[in-house]
Amino acid sequence: MRRLKKALPLLVLVALGVLAWSLHLFDLFTFESLKAHQKALDAHLAQHWVLTLLIFMGIYCAAVALSLPIATFLTLTGGLLFGQWVGTSAVVISATLGACLVFLSTRLASKDLLDKKLGKRGAKLQKGFQDNALSYLLTLRLIPLFPFVVVNIAAAVFQMRFVPFVLGTFLGIIPGSFVYVSLGVALRTVLQKEGVTPKVALDPHVLLALAGLGVLSLLPVLYGRMRKK
Repeated sequence: MRRLKKALPLLVLVALGVLAWSLHLFDLFTFESLKAHQKALDAHLAQHWVLTLLIFMGIYCAAVALSLPIATFLTLTGGLLFGQWVGTSAVVISATLGACLVFLSTRLASKDLLDKKLGKRGAKLQKGFQDNALSYLLTLRLIPLFPFVVVNIAAAVFQMRFVPFVLGTFLGIIPGSFVYVSLGVALRTVLQKEGVTPKVALDPHVLLALAGLGVLSLLPVLYGRMRKK
């Protein structure tokens, strides 16, 4: 019973996630739907800016907590609706809150489950998450070597402390979030044009987004070379 109580928060998240997947709720979040309702969203945003922002952040936080495959879409939407700076702030805060829900529920459920049978690699990971928590997590967030949700669960299973997890997540996802939000800003520019033309490719927002994607794609390569040296 005690173990069940500890696992209850995680079981609730898993149950809600399974329900969302079974109902295909994430199918509602598509670029076709976004384009079709853009005018209605803009009108609602003009009248209820704060409420729209809070609803967006709530959906984003829930998507991360339930591991729904719509985070990238929502990040682009954040840039399209709220612009570069507000969009990036909303995405970073929401993603961090969602990650914290996964982390805390998983850490509580997995407490005292680890033992000496982890093996050398498992023991090394556990030591990294516990002894060099902030720098370890920053590397995993800045260099997207593993899926976001996998890092959340691994940090929790290896009993990483909460404060380094929050700081590492918050700071580590800023660069990637900034780039993908800039793609959303560029997407708005494209949607406002009558088709894609050479002039669109020269738009500052589009150029910024493309340059940012290039830098992000090089990070794993640079990290690999640094490790070899």
